Amino acid sequence: MTEPRDIHAYLAQFDDIPGTRVFTAARARQGYHLNQFAMSLMKAENRERWKADERAYLDAWKLSDDQKQAVLDRDYNRLLDLGGNIYFLAKVFSTDGQSFLQAVSTMSGMSLEDYSAMMIAGGRSPEGVRSIKANEKGDT
Repeated sequence: MTEPRDIHAYLAQFDDIPGTRVFTAARARQGYHLNQFAMSLMKAENRERWKADERAYLDAWKLSDDQKQAVLDRDYNRLLDLGGNIYFLAKVFSTDGQSFLQAVSTMSGMSLEDYSAMMIAGGRSPEGVRSIKANEKGDT
């Protein structure tokens, strides 16, 4: 018989992966209204309202001030930290006329050309920093 594992300890392990935000149930709850806002941009009339006055459109949604500011800043990494789901957030950058590649390259700190080349070559190397905690201690 196996011992039941502590689900909170298990999920906390995901926060130790550098550059990765796992979309857990907690993040889904935190970002529910943020993701609903993003999905609203699927409708042309909502995109027009959004483009006319982004702040007013955001104020109609039950978002935290941090979420609103991150949307206005187009800080997609921050939005992921605040519960955003990249597939829902794609509606925001699509409305801005950006491709998925253009938007996610901004999240990597790389130029579009460098990011594209990396992905064509197979993505990020699995070598390097594998743990935030270990890296802080000087281990990898």
